[in-house]
Amino acid sequence: MLLKIYPENPNPRYIRMVSECLSDGGIVIYPTDTVYGLGCDIFKAKAIERIAQIKGINVNKANFSFICNDLSQLSDYCKPISNDVFKLMRKNLPGPFTFILNANNNVPKLIQSKKKTVGIRIPDNSIPLEIVRELGNPIMSTSIHDEDEIIEYTTDPELIYEKYQNLVDIVIDGGFGDNEASTVIDCTQDEIKIIREGKGILI
Repeated sequence: MLLKIYPENPNPRYIRMVSECLSDGGIVIYPTDTVYGLGCDIFKAKAIERIAQIKGINVNKANFSFICNDLSQLSDYCKPISNDVFKLMRKNLPGPFTFILNANNNVPKLIQSKKKTVGIRIPDNSIPLEIVRELGNPIMSTSIHDEDEIIEYTTDPELIYEKYQNLVDIVIDGGFGDNEASTVIDCTQDEIKIIREGKGILI
């Protein structure tokens, strides 16, 4: 199903429909403030395994992130963070960043890395934030890549739908996506490190 949702004013009925699909173990493609993401409810192990299969990666070696709708959800899934890290996140989120934090035991094993860390996203796009709010817990997030060697990410939701319509349950058309991924920042050690330069520029 291709579902048109406007980021300026997401239709609550459509948001509920997506949330119910995720609750039932469905897989959804949705816009973010960077590239389009492929995701599911973080507590649906079979859906996570399906996504790993779609991407052709080993689920135990994948570095999946997840989307929270605000910073208040951090304490549910991450070990305590320093004031410096919290201030940095508060200044830059919502925004095009993935913050790597130490995971606590609430994070499903399939999403934790071997180092027991997890990537956290709070994108500056109301569609995924409203979905998470309606669902009541984070959604897993991994980027939609393109096989084209020049274009790394597909930005047109209709082309994404053409390619993935038989693999996922819903593709959300939230307008053209970006073709630059998020900036990844490792906050698990004393020193904060940028491990991938992307769309986000820290302030």
